[in-house]
Amino acid sequence: MSTDSSTRIREPADRADSVYRLRVTRYAHTVKGLIRRWIPRSPNAVAALASTSRLVDRVLAARGWTDSDARSLFLDPKLSHLRDPASLPGVDRAAERLLEALRADQTIVIYGDYDVDGVTATAVLFHTLRALRPDARPDQILTYVPHRIEEGYGLNADAIEELAAVSSPPPVIVSVDCGVTAFEPARRARTLGVDLIITDHHNLPDPADGLPDAFAIVHPRLPGSEYGFGELCGAGVAYKLAWRLCTMSCGSDRVPPDIRTLLVDLLAFASLGVIADVVPLVDENRVIARFGLDRVKHSCFVGLEALVRASKLDGDTVSSSDVGFRLAPRLNAAGRLGHAAEAVELFTTADRARAKAIAERLSAQNDERRKVEQRIAEQAQAMALESGMTGRNQRAIVLAHDQWHPGVVGIACSRLVDRFCRPVILLCKSGSPDPSAADAPSPIMYSGSGRSINGYSLHAGLTACAAHLERFGGHDMAAGLHLYEVKLPGFIESFIAHANASITDDMLVPAVEIDADTTLADLRLNEVRLLECMAPFGRDNPQPNLRIDGLRLREAPRPMGATGKHLALTFGQDRPGASGNARFRVVAWNWADRLHDHPDRPLERLRSGVPVRAVITPRINSWNGSNTVEGELVDLAIGND
Repeated sequence: MSTDSSTRIREPADRADSVYRLRVTRYAHTVKGLIRRWIPRSPNAVAALASTSRLVDRVLAARGWTDSDARSLFLDPKLSHLRDPASLPGVDRAAERLLEALRADQTIVIYGDYDVDGVTATAVLFHTLRALRPDARPDQILTYVPHRIEEGYGLNADAIEELAAVSSPPPVIVSVDCGVTAFEPARRARTLGVDLIITDHHNLPDPADGLPDAFAIVHPRLPGSEYGFGELCGAGVAYKLAWRLCTMSCGSDRVPPDIRTLLVDLLAFASLGVIADVVPLVDENRVIARFGLDRVKHSCFVGLEALVRASKLDGDTVSSSDVGFRLAPRLNAAGRLGHAAEAVELFTTADRARAKAIAERLSAQNDERRKVEQRIAEQAQAMALESGMTGRNQRAIVLAHDQWHPGVVGIACSRLVDRFCRPVILLCKSGSPDPSAADAPSPIMYSGSGRSINGYSLHAGLTACAAHLERFGGHDMAAGLHLYEVKLPGFIESFIAHANASITDDMLVPAVEIDADTTLADLRLNEVRLLECMAPFGRDNPQPNLRIDGLRLREAPRPMGATGKHLALTFGQDRPGASGNARFRVVAWNWADRLHDHPDRPLERLRSGVPVRAVITPRINSWNGSNTVEGELVDLAIGND
């Protein structure tokens, strides 16, 4: 490991076993691995990181957690760290109206969204209202979820009109995870005598447009808000309203034991919303996720218990990755291939047999969703390659197909972004427009979804091409759009031109942020256990990425798995004062095809004794009662320069 001695941070002579050879020069520039660019998360933190021996402290410092009290709170969150719900804008007015409706036997309709965040937010409010009024009529507390394909996202005026007629007097309608931009539905509700309560977390409308004319709006970022944390998800906002309902109903911040138990149990639903909606896993979201995940495995709610069993989660705990890859896809499958009302029923039913049947059906729908998604992704990949959209001269992929499923194209987009590292838009035929629309330029409409890469705003790209679109919406990383068939060629040309002008060569190579340099000797069991205290992992708190220099392969990579698509690598590291014979196992998931298809053919060069550098995420592997540290490969570079 050659380097200029003037750039090396030297270790004290009496700390040879805990040495960190942190190379300042390595942090000053980007290193390119086989598939990613390696970027230091915090280049300026090198000197501070070198002064501590705990790996977890170095990782936290690289992420900006330098204060000792803040680090302690991050590693050991408590329920007492949740903010008082009374400070959430609009919550008191909303809670007062809902409690009034409960006391007056007035119907309440919880209007949710069709994704996991909306479904779990609906469940949180449903169980809270039922607990506060256990003798309520079966039709007094109702739920409603729009159909993803037929109605689309959020509050819609037609649904408001239908719901207004379900009871006399009209019901109170409370939205969850939607509504803050629903101006026309709010006007319709007001006209029909419906008190509409909006609870949401999405971006607010333009200040010049004001807010919807609702009875109450509960949102952490309303103008003038002093709440202190604006990144709650929809289920988080619903949970805070539920909490406030309980304290106001009891007339005290100290609620009875059964209500307190309910509020703690409801964290399980809220945690699914936090993780599935990919909100930052910091502050209150971190507390909700940490304590909620602890209650998912053995939930008192029969629907959640049935979903866990159907997902074959046999371990003692449920992790954020279990939610992301097993629980959330099953819940989303209902909205994508069927109707999300079934997912809401799963989480609101008290019938164990019914819950089991729904959970099994959601699993079957998820299996079907995976097949449809794979078929679309494979077709889109072939079309992208054939059309030349994967080359450096065309830096976006925009494709349309008459037979693609509109509920699944968004997931397929993500697959292609991972594969080609460029923004992707996939469109499908969505039917004919209203024949009464005299200005319709063609009889066929296409709709679709897009996903982007870091550094390129998908919403900005669509805005630049707005002349070709009928309507669109979204944000930097994801968006939806609709356009007429006749405008499709012009849109494709315009969007790709915008992407070509905006995306640099480096942006076409995915990046990985390095938290810290380390050595194999530092990856002791107790150190990795401390790193695991940073869980749950997700947005703004990803799993730690550690770079290790001076490695040598002890043997050639070995295939793993039934099809051999995974690889097992064994590393050693030569260090002063060490034997040099240490063996460290690293698993490279889905790396066989990556190395086989790589233009530099690195698989032929990865032989025993070859020097390498690696970025890994450390893991604790438990087998036959024994715990050992191993790594998951993030990226690899051949050589030590």
